[in-house]
Amino acid sequence: MSHDTDKLIRQLSLVAFLMAERRPLTARDVKGNVEGYSEMSDEAFARRFYSDRAELTALGVPLHSHRDEFTGEELYTLRSENYFLDRLDLKDDELAALQTALFYLDGKFAYAEPLRLALQNLALGRPGFHEARTDTAERVRVSAPDYSPELAGRLSKLESAISKQRTIKFSYWSPQRDKVGERALNPYALRLDEGIWYVVGQDLDRAAVRTFRVSRIRSDIRFATRRERDFRLPPEFDVEAHRVPRPWQIGETAGKARIAVQGDTAWWVHRTLSDAGSLVDGVFETDFANVEPLAGWVLRQNGRAIPLAPKALRDAVSDGLARLRDGHDGDVPVLARERRIEAHSDRGDRPVGPIAPERFGVLQALLAHVLSACGEGRDARLDANDLASRFSIPREELQETLSLLNLVNFGGGCYTVYAEVDEDEGIVRVDKELYGDVFRRPPKLTPLEARAIRLAIDYVGPTIAAEAHTPLDRVRKKLEETFGQFDLPRAPSGDAEDVEEKLVRTLSDAVEKRLVVEIEYLKEGDENPTTRSVEPYSFERELPVWRVHTWDRTADGPRTYRLDRMRSATMTTESFEPRDGFDPRYLHEQRIARLWHSPVVARWKLERGARALTDKAALSEIQFKTDEWLLSEVLADAGETIVLEPSDMRASVAARAKELQSELGVTTRRKRPAARA
Repeated sequence: MSHDTDKLIRQLSLVAFLMAERRPLTARDVKGNVEGYSEMSDEAFARRFYSDRAELTALGVPLHSHRDEFTGEELYTLRSENYFLDRLDLKDDELAALQTALFYLDGKFAYAEPLRLALQNLALGRPGFHEARTDTAERVRVSAPDYSPELAGRLSKLESAISKQRTIKFSYWSPQRDKVGERALNPYALRLDEGIWYVVGQDLDRAAVRTFRVSRIRSDIRFATRRERDFRLPPEFDVEAHRVPRPWQIGETAGKARIAVQGDTAWWVHRTLSDAGSLVDGVFETDFANVEPLAGWVLRQNGRAIPLAPKALRDAVSDGLARLRDGHDGDVPVLARERRIEAHSDRGDRPVGPIAPERFGVLQALLAHVLSACGEGRDARLDANDLASRFSIPREELQETLSLLNLVNFGGGCYTVYAEVDEDEGIVRVDKELYGDVFRRPPKLTPLEARAIRLAIDYVGPTIAAEAHTPLDRVRKKLEETFGQFDLPRAPSGDAEDVEEKLVRTLSDAVEKRLVVEIEYLKEGDENPTTRSVEPYSFERELPVWRVHTWDRTADGPRTYRLDRMRSATMTTESFEPRDGFDPRYLHEQRIARLWHSPVVARWKLERGARALTDKAALSEIQFKTDEWLLSEVLADAGETIVLEPSDMRASVAARAKELQSELGVTTRRKRPAARA
């Protein structure tokens, strides 16, 4: 039996022994009664017992200790009533809504397995939730731009390092320097910003807290030492203080910019950028560390934002427009050859499955499940395939996993359960042992399971609330009452999240009731919103953006709208019938654009699927539906991206750049070639 398996059985048996005795116990009691400790030397026992207690506490097991006032010995207790889940007062439709979240996210969500295990515990003893799938699961499509099997595997390793407080080493690619370097990190927390995963921790080489994008890790993640624990989380650490800033605010602040926003753009800026600055009398003021990304944001607004100050910002906008004109006037530039590069995934982690729940948590839940199946009797018969499927255990490993349960003891030779697979009949035979009922109820959620539910709510929460006809904060509050002892941080809800949540609720209700909705929408490139009458069909959650797919009655055609550009949505009383053969997710008449990216931006474009060229530039092909969307994407790169095809868009970009020079009040300072080394 492996070291990890020995530890797993030892920890479960320690939990069982402490709960069964229901009295304060000394370390000597533990060493003499719990299998796995008795044959250790005193020194080894002290080390392993300390490590096991620390890991159990990190897993959410409410193990407490205090000193005996007479003997001075440390006494340990674990009250069973503190170990098990309280009855969570979720109504069936609310639990079904959370189950729907799993269907939304399965196969796209790094924490799908811990989420599945958490819901298994929450639904224990409540029939009807294993196969349930509501209609909403077919109405929402979720995608995470940063998700990959490699990333999910790295998150799993980082979760382990964070919970065990172990120092890690890995190779990391820095886009600013375009170099890969070795990093040593004490990982404190994982966080998700704008659909991107980051790990935050103490960079040991730089002696400072740093944030690393997980997808930029270029090697396996290794423990730096063989110690049980390398560091302790500083009590003053606050993960919310390490939110990833806007691109122009990364680094040391260099100054404050003032930008006039035109027409109804002001409300959109207030909604989406309230964290980056302030809006007063139509002027957006924002601190900046780097003026070039801010100039790109100004250009993306396509005339709806005018740079006022400082002069460096106006100059950067002017230079960007000059590059846009130079790059799109005349012939298409000659391209270098494509460069063959080795995919970093071949040099580092092999693709693995999504985040695995702790084996400790799996065994807790599995033990509760088989004991619950016994009920008041002494035995039970369970379908082997169904049991393996419920807990995501490979079928060929089911007997090995059940064998671990058979080793969990209450001390003194008393065991909890005996379970084995009968392969001939395809069933699992379960015999409940003397004290088995102690584990019959589901345990409290582990921090990883709690985090999985919290992240699922953040991903698709507004739709969950709408489908369950229950306010989102009520569903979240009930969950937090169950695992509140884990003190999971939650960023305060801002204006953008509040407004977006209301829009999703309205549109989701309209989808369910088949009612027409009137929306006010600010189209990219327009100064004022327009009112449209739409039939909403389904949602798409491409982190961090919500989209709704509709049939637009005003335009008499299919249209997809981003909720962050929607000013309001009002449900009418007019009903509609679904249109035969209409696929609202299909982009009709989509086109392909070929884009060249200069070495200045190529490093970032490669992360989004572009192909490298031998001169350090890059080439990409992207799908687009409207000229306005493609124009804004090209403008945002301030001349570092050039349209190669279609040819009509080259002329449009050049003409628009010339118009913007006049509209924004900036003049050409110097001519610069489009292609830069």
